[in-house]
Amino acid sequence: MPDHVHLAVRGLTTESDLQRLVKIAKQRVAYIARTEFAIRAIWQEGYYERIVRSHGMESVIRYILDNPVKAGLVERAEQYPFSGVANDLLGDWNRRA
Repeated sequence: MPDHVHLAVRGLTTESDLQRLVKIAKQRVAYIARTEFAIRAIWQEGYYERIVRSHGMESVIRYILDNPVKAGLVERAEQYPFSGVANDLLGDWNRRA
């Protein structure tokens, strides 16, 4: 999305740390934005997190994939070039749950 990001992440160990992940991801993206595109401010402070149980993850991933469609950026979710591995995620998530 041009003005926000949705992520579906899953901690794989008891030491998984969402705050650290968000901090490092924001730092790396900000560095690239600053050095490659001369963009100074890219992130707002903080973030919104939502804990989802395995049985509810499919609807969350579908929401994330459908977001560009609802915003009118593409006609079908699979056309959005910035979804990363999300199109394969549902099957993978269901296999691990």
